[in-house]
Amino acid sequence: MNIVLWVVQVLLAIAFLAHGWLFLTPPAALVEQMNASLPRWFQLFLGVAEVLAAVGITLPGLTRILPWLVTWAAAGIMIVTVSATVFHLVRGEMSSAAITLVLFAMATFVAYMRYRVVPIHSRRRVEAGGNRDPLQA
Repeated sequence: MNIVLWVVQVLLAIAFLAHGWLFLTPPAALVEQMNASLPRWFQLFLGVAEVLAAVGITLPGLTRILPWLVTWAAAGIMIVTVSATVFHLVRGEMSSAAITLVLFAMATFVAYMRYRVVPIHSRRRVEAGGNRDPLQA
C-alpha cells in the first residue's frame, strides 16, 4: 500500500507542479485567454500555491522532516480541486471538472491514508530503531 501511496503522491506532485508552473509562466499564446478568466494576481497566487503543494506532498515524506505536512498538503489540494471543480462546472467545462474531481479523489486518498493507515514517521522516530528507507512507512 505504501508504494501505491507514493505513486499517487508523485502523480499529484507532477500535476500540480505543471499546472502551477503554467500559471506562473504562461505561454504568450495563452496569456490573453488566461487573463480573461482570472486576474493576474490570482493566477500568481494559484501558481505559487500549486508549486508549494507539489513540494509539500512529496518532500516532507522523502526527508522525513515534518512528515505530517504531507497530510496537510493533500488537504490543501482537496480545497483547491473542489474550488476548481466548481469553477469549471459554472463555466460548462465538464472535462476539466472531471479531471479536477479525479485529482480531488487522489488527494483525499492520500490525506486519509497518510493520516490514519500508513503514516510517515519522522526522522527521529526512525533513527530510534525503525526502518531507515524513506519510501517505507
